[in-house]
Amino acid sequence: MAKRGGFPGGMGNFGGMNINQLMKEAKKMQADMEKSQEELTVKEFDATAGGGAVYVKVNGAKVIKEIKIQKEIVDPEDIEMLQDLILTSVNEALRKVDEAQAQQLGKYNIPGLM
Repeated sequence: MAKRGGFPGGMGNFGGMNINQLMKEAKKMQADMEKSQEELTVKEFDATAGGGAVYVKVNGAKVIKEIKIQKEIVDPEDIEMLQDLILTSVNEALRKVDEAQAQQLGKYNIPGLM
């Protein structure tokens, strides 16, 4: 007796992969992505500005861990320059975090995610 209704090949058969296998793969990918994100969070990134006059270190969670300013660069008459150097080095360190995140998560080629 022939089957009536339903999908050809039975329900849950997506291109030869059953739904349970698909779910298992998705869970593994999610766990791998979470592990990658955790690894990135503890990684540290640094940047300098003004030929090393200002140094900034951040972690992958974008938390500033350290700022070093060389004494020679501190000029009470030119605070704006110091501010610019700090902004430049902080933004560069954060850009490095973003770049590392894109590179780390880009290996998970999920359409519509990035």
